[in-house]
Amino acid sequence: MDLNIVFMGTPEFAVPSLDMLIAEGYNVVGVVTQPDKPQGRKKVLTPTPVKAAAERHGLPVFQPVKLRDPESVARLAEWKPDLIVTAAFGQILPKAVLDMPVRGCVNVHGSLLPKYRGGAPIQRSIINGESVTGVTLMYMAEGLDTGDMISRVEVPITDDDTSGTMFVKLSDAGSKLLQAEMPRLIAGETTAVPQDEAEASYARNLTREDEKIDWNRTSREIYNQIRGLVPFSGAFTMWDEQVFKVWAAANPNQLGASETGAKGQAEPGTVLQLNASGIEVRTGDGSLWLTEVQPAGKKAMKAADFGRGGTLKPGTVLR
Repeated sequence: MDLNIVFMGTPEFAVPSLDMLIAEGYNVVGVVTQPDKPQGRKKVLTPTPVKAAAERHGLPVFQPVKLRDPESVARLAEWKPDLIVTAAFGQILPKAVLDMPVRGCVNVHGSLLPKYRGGAPIQRSIINGESVTGVTLMYMAEGLDTGDMISRVEVPITDDDTSGTMFVKLSDAGSKLLQAEMPRLIAGETTAVPQDEAEASYARNLTREDEKIDWNRTSREIYNQIRGLVPFSGAFTMWDEQVFKVWAAANPNQLGASETGAKGQAEPGTVLQLNASGIEVRTGDGSLWLTEVQPAGKKAMKAADFGRGGTLKPGTVLR
């Protein structure tokens, strides 16, 4: 049965799933993605990664500002989808779309549902110090990531992983999970189980507040925060009344605090020392070595190189 499949996705996370559907010979009749957005200092209008992949495969692309508009729903209906596959599309599907395909709408979600429903499951899992996450293939419902689960796969989070590395791992795991389930989805022979609402949690989108470093927190908590924001926004603190970004820090388990950091009475946020290891900063339970930083108006650089400039002194308090 050669069913019409519509794929919906936007970031790089979704591309492996689309590529897999094409490579496996499924009848993808169209791709829906977010509108092009201006990027960079020159605000160049840039297609989404999924749009670029769709054009590479010669597929028609639809980029609605709001999919729930009647005009957008009518446009989608022209493709006569039998199955809709989504992966990080970025818009909530209205009931008119959910009811459209005979085989339903399925979503490749980057968490082990029902934990971390919402728009930032990968980042939140790292920021919260999880040691394992995964991908859930689910049927879509009107609620936010509340649909019945078809299949899940676990993916470990190592101490050195960032959101960037986990996006790659989970996008690959998601495409393989979808590949394994596609024959049953096409045949209408899947089995799905409801989510346990008692175990549900919500991974809200990140805000500027999530990027601010609170030096009163533990070294491990700040370390998780930093790597959870890489390579997107980055974490930041304030130095000399300007934003001072932090892009990397040493694993607290691998590079411990110095005697100064462990026993000193300096307030959290105090720069303890600068050397070849980077910049040591007092935290709520010891200290943390910053290894890659970005002063205001500068490019990101190794903290050791920045420290040799002599502008940041021991005793300075980062706020």
